[in-house]
Amino acid sequence: MTDIEVQDIGDKVVTVLKTIYDPEIPVDIYELGLIYDVFVNDNCEVKILMTLTSPNCPVAETLPVEVEEKVKTLEEVKDAEVEITFDPTWTQDMMSEEARLELGFL
Repeated sequence: MTDIEVQDIGDKVVTVLKTIYDPEIPVDIYELGLIYDVFVNDNCEVKILMTLTSPNCPVAETLPVEVEEKVKTLEEVKDAEVEITFDPTWTQDMMSEEARLELGFL
């Protein structure tokens, strides 16, 4: 698999991530800064390193599953796994400028 093909899959994964919203905040999880990294290997397997707005987040059980399931709908993706981390801890500074503008922080 070429670097271009891996990049293409990564871009498609990001597009999918931008369709998933935190139920308490009207911004997608990518712009919210909850996605720390997206890895795609040569076998078309995706690993997503993400966090939650807090360890006590009400969607802690369901959001990672939703992310995995939606990423797996991409025909190029053979498998997807989400790893949750709280290091570093999420802060509002991790939001994109677009997200801050939408939430009235700018």
